[in-house]
Amino acid sequence: MKTLSELLRQSTFECVQGSLSMEISSLTFDSRKAVDGSVFIAIVGTNSDGHQFVQSAYDLGCRVFVVEKAVQLPADACIIQVSKTDTVLAELACAFYVHPSKELKLIGITGTNGKTTTTTLLHDLFSNLGYACGLISTVVNKIKNQASPSTHTTPDPIRLNELLRSMVDQDCTHCFMEVSSHAVHQQRIHGISFAGAVFTNITHDHLDYHKTFAEYIRVKKQFFDDLDSSSFALINGDDRNGQVMLQNTKAQKSSFALKTPADFKGKVLENEISGLTMTINQTELCSRLVGEFNAYNLLAVYGVSTLLGLDSLDVLRGMSNLVSVEGRFQYVRSQSGVTAIIDYAHTPDALDNVLNTISAICKAGQKVIAVVGCGGDRDREKRPLMAQIAAKKSQQVILTSDNPRTEDPFKILQDMENGLTTEERQQVLTISDRAQAIKTAIMLAQPGDIVLIAGKGHEKYQEINGVKHDFDDFKLTEEFFIQLKK
Repeated sequence: MKTLSELLRQSTFECVQGSLSMEISSLTFDSRKAVDGSVFIAIVGTNSDGHQFVQSAYDLGCRVFVVEKAVQLPADACIIQVSKTDTVLAELACAFYVHPSKELKLIGITGTNGKTTTTTLLHDLFSNLGYACGLISTVVNKIKNQASPSTHTTPDPIRLNELLRSMVDQDCTHCFMEVSSHAVHQQRIHGISFAGAVFTNITHDHLDYHKTFAEYIRVKKQFFDDLDSSSFALINGDDRNGQVMLQNTKAQKSSFALKTPADFKGKVLENEISGLTMTINQTELCSRLVGEFNAYNLLAVYGVSTLLGLDSLDVLRGMSNLVSVEGRFQYVRSQSGVTAIIDYAHTPDALDNVLNTISAICKAGQKVIAVVGCGGDRDREKRPLMAQIAAKKSQQVILTSDNPRTEDPFKILQDMENGLTTEERQQVLTISDRAQAIKTAIMLAQPGDIVLIAGKGHEKYQEINGVKHDFDDFKLTEEFFIQLKK
């Protein structure tokens, strides 16, 4: 165990009360987990303030507190005053777990869309090529082939460093992780050493949190600003904000693109439901993945692999065997020839990309039926945009619930409907019950038609009034195909 003074060596602080010589056995920002030997860090969050729970932590035996506001505790408590507890939490976590990110080739992928697919494809590619790898993603966390549930896109600093330390202890050499804008803003990755960073794209999302698009971009950019000269920064050159990410970075700069000159240049040759044929730097690749958006993901995978020193031909051979990530353009066909596509698309840009991809692979006479919802307690501005896109790019739309959380689902649907013209409303059904909406879409579909079920993807639950109910879009679709003998 380390002493408190050792853990605080890289932090700026003022000891208001107590001794720094005591040994520390754990860190926590959850007062319910605070015990003798713990450091309780009082975080000022969006919904609660940890300073309100210092007495509860003390009552459970905790005697060390990191705070940014004045608190009153008995004389045997050690109180550390800092300017920002979220920053010091990250510094303590790095020190407590002995800076595991420095012992890995850690690659962070950020962007509105494509993070999960790119990180997962990289993990699968490197694993298939014989490397011991870790994965930190929205869907799952993995240490080699051992999976554990994921609760956030990017974990809190304690959990993040714990995962990275376990990877190092199990001889992993590489880790691929999603980096959310929330994680950057909340200092979850402060103190973490990255070998490389990837920018996929940036579009309308999370404005409920960041308030403005400019602030959303600024936070994403901060990730690249903090990279050092030993790392690389790989950006999507076709995204107009890609170069913004590189403005102040010290990292080695590279780009990938389909439409503009780039270090890793791609071109889509064929795009079918069975997969993509494309070139990367003039070498042909046949992939099982579908759609232009996946062409970008594959370019990012190729770029990262090359920048990490892998042989380009080995990489291309390995990429040809990669399969779609769960809940990302995952499809199932009925006996009658109806195709259902389950996709996580929950932003206007992601929905637009998926519907454009479906349009590109549709044959004459095929109809597209889109089942679309928006989550509750989240960015309201994107709701009418999502409905507009669905109405413009499909022949039939069913608006339904996603995860309403604590919001009235009918109010969410009304927000979506507000984006539709009178004419567009004629092609739209509103069915609040998500299961019934999916069933209706399948009933309406004729052989050859494509049903898009968007918004939840890999999720196995639907959250209503704070309770998560079992709900699996893919499994439900398979069951309806059998029931309806489609």
